[in-house]
Amino acid sequence: MAKKIWIVGAGPGCRGNLTEAALSALHAAQLLIGSRRLLSEFWDFPCRKEASVAPQEIARLIRESGADRICVLFSGDVGFYSGAAKLYPLLSRYQVETVCGIGSLQYFCAKLHIPWEDVHPASAHGRSLNVAAHAAAYEKTFFLTGGQTSPETICEILNGCGMGEARVTVGSRLSYPDERIVAGSAAELSGKTFDPLSAVLVERAGKSRWDYRTGGISDGLFLRGEVPMTKAEVRAAAVAALRLRGDDVVYDVGAGTGSVSVEMSIFAGRGCVYAVEKDEKALKLIAKNKRVFGAGNLEIVPGTAPAALTDLPAPDAAFIGGSGGRLQEIVTLIARKNPRARVCMTAVTMETLEKGVWILEALGFRDVQASQIAVTRLKKAGSVHMMDAQNPVFVISGQGAGE
Repeated sequence: MAKKIWIVGAGPGCRGNLTEAALSALHAAQLLIGSRRLLSEFWDFPCRKEASVAPQEIARLIRESGADRICVLFSGDVGFYSGAAKLYPLLSRYQVETVCGIGSLQYFCAKLHIPWEDVHPASAHGRSLNVAAHAAAYEKTFFLTGGQTSPETICEILNGCGMGEARVTVGSRLSYPDERIVAGSAAELSGKTFDPLSAVLVERAGKSRWDYRTGGISDGLFLRGEVPMTKAEVRAAAVAALRLRGDDVVYDVGAGTGSVSVEMSIFAGRGCVYAVEKDEKALKLIAKNKRVFGAGNLEIVPGTAPAALTDLPAPDAAFIGGSGGRLQEIVTLIARKNPRARVCMTAVTMETLEKGVWILEALGFRDVQASQIAVTRLKKAGSVHMMDAQNPVFVISGQGAGE
């Protein structure tokens, strides 16, 4: 007789949340496999039980078992950040049936009377997670905690990146008799402790200063002081030239006010932007603009490039707005860290334009492009309007051609 395997979503934990289909599979099974926490709910079931969560180990238990009807339990819903995804390919020789369960997202939001179709999910199960980036990019974010990402660290991170006003709701031991739900701002909950078996819902406080998914943020929205800033039209062209993806790691070298960093943080919403700057006044402005725009995925790196880049993660893309005369060294280091990184830089002199193009071509970059951006803006002068020409800027870009 061919083995029949049920992959069952066991819900948040308490067996009272199992579906009828799940209970039917459990009663039919000769062998139950799952975590110790889940198996403890079925102590009174007469079948054999094996505690395991590793896909390879589960597949071995199934293969070596004499049982013909086997039920594998996964917490929550099997289609929502579940270990079932890695198990399926190992069971291709068997008859497998998937039984959906109630996920912690549905359970938690239902408890809070919150519709969940517009809640952004993020899981820290077996992976690193940029908490601030997710929370800043969406109005509501649901976190499955795990590893280094706990309710405590989520509150600490949000409070530290200018999102202390965000509403945080922590659901601990969901569905169990000692279930506990606590809500407050990230600032209010910082320093409190929670059960490791917790889920977290973060609701962003109000709209971002730039609540769009497009570039070209108005210059007047940035805090500037006397620090030089890349203007909106040039900034939009430069960021477009970088062709950013949502989870990219990006450098902004010579970040100035942080205007380019902030704009890049929109497009690399699940990634991380490193703003590298040596000037103390500029560093303070970057910090202020980070808070003003709620750019949770923006990390400020004090120091001079290329040395300040040495310990950073390899970039997918890099913008160079200021090099301090060390442009070739900076681009060389970026290419060494990631030979396929895309680089964009700006220049206002013919000498820097020539040097930038030469460096990219000499280092083997392909699709090297240079464009002149000449902007003329409408300006009101008394009762009339006039056109006000800005200094032209060159935008230079290239794609790393390495493997």
